[in-house]
Amino acid sequence: MDQEKVNILLVDDQPAKLLAYEVILKDLGENLVIASSGREALEVLLKTEIAVILVDVCMPELDGFELAAMIREHPRFQKTAMIFISAIQVSDIDRLRGYEMGAVDYVPVPVVPEVLRAKIKVFAELYRKTRELERLNHELEDRVRARTAELEASTAKLRESEQRRSMAIAAGKMGSWDWDWISGDWMWDEGQYNIFGVSPENFEVNPANVQALLHPDDVDQLRKAIAEFNKGTRAYETEFRIIRPDGEVRWCVGTAAATTDESGRVVRVSGVTVDITERKRAEERQNLLAREVDHRAKNALALAQSIVRLTRADEVKAYVNAVEGRINALARVHTILSLSSWQGAELSRLIDEELAPYSLGDQIKLAGPEVQLLPATAQTLALALHELFTNSAKYGALSTRAGRLAIDWQVDEELLTLSWEESGGPLVKTPKSRGFGTRSLLASIESQLGGQAQFDWRAEGLLCRLEVPLTRKTAAAAPSKFDTAGAAELQRASG
Repeated sequence: MDQEKVNILLVDDQPAKLLAYEVILKDLGENLVIASSGREALEVLLKTEIAVILVDVCMPELDGFELAAMIREHPRFQKTAMIFISAIQVSDIDRLRGYEMGAVDYVPVPVVPEVLRAKIKVFAELYRKTRELERLNHELEDRVRARTAELEASTAKLRESEQRRSMAIAAGKMGSWDWDWISGDWMWDEGQYNIFGVSPENFEVNPANVQALLHPDDVDQLRKAIAEFNKGTRAYETEFRIIRPDGEVRWCVGTAAATTDESGRVVRVSGVTVDITERKRAEERQNLLAREVDHRAKNALALAQSIVRLTRADEVKAYVNAVEGRINALARVHTILSLSSWQGAELSRLIDEELAPYSLGDQIKLAGPEVQLLPATAQTLALALHELFTNSAKYGALSTRAGRLAIDWQVDEELLTLSWEESGGPLVKTPKSRGFGTRSLLASIESQLGGQAQFDWRAEGLLCRLEVPLTRKTAAAAPSKFDTAGAAELQRASG
């Protein structure tokens, strides 16, 4: 199915440069919108939804920095991706100024078509995915609202039936009662006894005993009802909680109607009690589900944005492959966690998912017990394993048929120790500097999970040892803690 096109705004005061950008970006298949000045760009933004803005820094009347500042002042465009193009040498101060104004990247002139297309494509896809997640959230909210409306309609019908005392039959979810206002005598039917969790043989119905079964925070509801009837109120309805003798708390809705004598004095009050505990629990589950979906969607976007912004590569193809690989690793662990209702993931399953793209036969040996990882730990460890497998397949033992990889792990006092040992591959030399993958792995394991990552670049193959606490409080937070703080750690690691 063809995906929906997004709008890309091209801003430059020189027609020739605008034409060049159109030619470069035409193959992306998106809608290209042209603006020859900053003011014209602002007019377009007010009328059109824009995914990415490509703007020249040097323009008369309103330059790129000033235009970016005006765009960011509008609430609609505070998260719109802006890429600056500069034909002059940009100083660090100018570059910092651009980032403060909301730029996500700089492209120097002369423009390399492949680089420009790759950058625009990444942010266009991110915009598209963000809109899709927003649409799914709106659909969920609509379903929740529809369900709530159904519950409210159901409650309204229930109130009508509750007004008819004849409908208060002896059932576990409904009970009826009668109170002689003059003599103080009470009458409960079988359903009323069932709701309160007591029996006629060992429970005497009187105001003191009934009040003892009410939740302390709801006792005032009974007093208020009595006061209302003394003031002349003829009908009263309220929700309240009871605490059964076994300690179970139940939610109920009670409807009461007064009978008066010729002088208008209340002589009898009759009512119906309905157990609505299941409805209350369903509402709580729906609210929790809505909050969880919203939280997970935001965290997934934060992590994807961090991967896109922090990945480095010398070539466009390598950059795209690196981003896709890391996002696919995130998607795989997300699927595993979803199948477990975000209760956790098994370490062996994470390793199997990373092994799936490779045909390695007997090159890999795995050994270790079943280990259930918390959601945050699983996500971070999955990305770390992805980096190790990717590097090994490119440069290490898995890059040749003679290479061997042994992965074993054990748990001792809630500390997971994982050993990664390569042998038989190309001759290994200690790298002069750490690549982004290694630095991000260290940042995620040590800063995110409070663990340790050690590398031994032996000539015969890499030896890596990961130590990860399984009960760290940050790892226990559901569903993921790879958010702004995690992105900041990776930013420092990638510097």
